[in-house]
Amino acid sequence: MQLHIERLDDEGLGVSGRYRVPYTLPGEVVEPVRTFRKKRFIYVPEFRLVSPSPDRVPAKCPHYGVCGGCRLQHMSYKDQVRFKEEKLERILGFSVSVTPSPVIFGHRNRIDVVITPDGIGFRQFGSWWRVFDLEDCPVFGPRAGEAVSSLREYMDDHKLQPYNLKTHEGFLRYIVLREGKNTGEFMINLVTTEGGLPDPTPYFSADSIYHSVNNTLSDVSHGEPIRFWGAEYIKERLKEVLYLIHPNSFFQTNTYQAETLVTLVADHVDGETVLDLYSGVGTFSIFLAKRGFTVSGIEINPFSVDLARKNAELNGVSADFTVGKDSDVSDFKEYDTVIVDPPRAGLHPKLAKRLAESGPETLIYVSCNPKTYKRDLETLSNSYRLETVTGVDMFPHTPHVELFSVLRRRS
Repeated sequence: MQLHIERLDDEGLGVSGRYRVPYTLPGEVVEPVRTFRKKRFIYVPEFRLVSPSPDRVPAKCPHYGVCGGCRLQHMSYKDQVRFKEEKLERILGFSVSVTPSPVIFGHRNRIDVVITPDGIGFRQFGSWWRVFDLEDCPVFGPRAGEAVSSLREYMDDHKLQPYNLKTHEGFLRYIVLREGKNTGEFMINLVTTEGGLPDPTPYFSADSIYHSVNNTLSDVSHGEPIRFWGAEYIKERLKEVLYLIHPNSFFQTNTYQAETLVTLVADHVDGETVLDLYSGVGTFSIFLAKRGFTVSGIEINPFSVDLARKNAELNGVSADFTVGKDSDVSDFKEYDTVIVDPPRAGLHPKLAKRLAESGPETLIYVSCNPKTYKRDLETLSNSYRLETVTGVDMFPHTPHVELFSVLRRRS
């Protein structure tokens, strides 16, 4: 059987009737080698390429075609950006330009490497249990291969058992790598089940090494930090602002585009007082406070609030951070600008309604999910006009794209 690829769907998969084929381009012909069914589609993770497109380019990563992460490396970067612009237009109903990433390899500042008896690396496309052995990760940089090679030596010397995803037996679950792209500082987090961890410092070259315990059945790459060697934090820099990085803190994974994003926010803030909802570790708040704005941040995670306060102190600025929910804000009118950067689920419907009814003059909405953004925009558009919207390609070689937008209250 041969499949003729008609187009790409929003996830970057080639479409041929009910079949969804990763790593393909429109016009190509493939023969399936392995398939699996999920809901109403048949996925083809392995295939033979019968007729390639003239637009296909060589992939830089040695694991391309197996790894479930960067599934668009066979497209030129120019075509990747065009694909994301077309995707946004399909979803939103209007054209949106996408700002390309200035760096498209070595841009990721974090990767989560799973440790299993079958492999130490990343999952194959469409599978939670198939893991291939990682040799290199060009989107992270050379430290990835070096760290994994050191990990294998460390495991061999100390007879450390990898964690079996199916039986839930074993000790080592993940090695998480984080790198300050603008500082060069490097962190390793070894995530295990309960138990003592032999001294890893002779094996790894890093500024900070953590041992975290995840003793649950949940397959997550973080746990309770119980010990660290070296520095408690590493630092990352966006323009002139420094941020502390901890194993359990969120930070935008593309440092270079994070600089684009915080600059866009700073350039479009109106007035003097700013409320940063979902403020996290203060990525936007600290950047704005450094520029003289009066900033308040609200974040539901107490750990993130504590780190945001440390970031304010590190940068010598004043910003008010509070542990709380978005529903805790009593009056949006106290602020000239409100920034919302919600998770993929978007704004809570009650919050979107409250903003529409009594929100500030300027609302900056940063979104990692254009579908929930469109839903929220429909609620907000009764009271706001969309002044500016642009895509920011935080995730080269993947189908994902960030949105930045500015809404002004209708008079």
